[in-house]
Amino acid sequence: MSGWAARRFWSQVTVEAAEGGHILRLDGRELRTPAKASLILPTRALADMVAQEWRAQEGTIRPDTMPATRAANAAVDKVRGQAAEVADLIAAYGATDLLCYRADAPAALIAQQAAAWDPLLDWSARRFGIRWEVTTGVMPLTQPQLTLDVLSAHVASFGAFELTALHDLVAMSGSLVIGLAATEGQAEPEELWRVSRIDEDWQISQWGADEEAAALAESRRQSFLEAYRFFVACR
Repeated sequence: MSGWAARRFWSQVTVEAAEGGHILRLDGRELRTPAKASLILPTRALADMVAQEWRAQEGTIRPDTMPATRAANAAVDKVRGQAAEVADLIAAYGATDLLCYRADAPAALIAQQAAAWDPLLDWSARRFGIRWEVTTGVMPLTQPQLTLDVLSAHVASFGAFELTALHDLVAMSGSLVIGLAATEGQAEPEELWRVSRIDEDWQISQWGADEEAAALAESRRQSFLEAYRFFVACR
């Protein structure tokens, strides 16, 4: 027996100003989150992004084609009520940031990592007035407490919608530095994603690609790019 699937029931999607931002209406009815909260979007750009996803639905509603809607719902229903905890979770990536763990061989991989990762670490050090410890291998490395405290305070300054996007930028890349670089336009998002994949791409160049791993990587890349677009729209 096939499961029930929601189908498009509206003909018109509109955006209007509301207290605290913008709301969407489907044939005049206010769009709400799965938890029935008001979906008040902080910027017109984000409201337009979400509205376009609803306008694009035909026949059966496909949530997998609505990343901005899903992220906005998560910001309201999940992140807003536990923003401090989410900020702490994101900031914790700084303690084990991908960019601080380097290969000890071969020389070509060491050079690739240094060329791509050193400029980002240098940028973050200047931007936040911090310093990083860098090591080779996988043994745990202790970062300066001031570095962790400064970055934690910065992440905690983000609102719920921004935190929702930053979480995916950091989780998908494995790097707080890369995530923050994306939020500040330090490089194009595709380049930042490529930088986060240096180790994996090196392994592929040596041993070949695995179909399942490639599919997972592409899914994560899409999530990273969607989070970037969501963050930009929040600003």
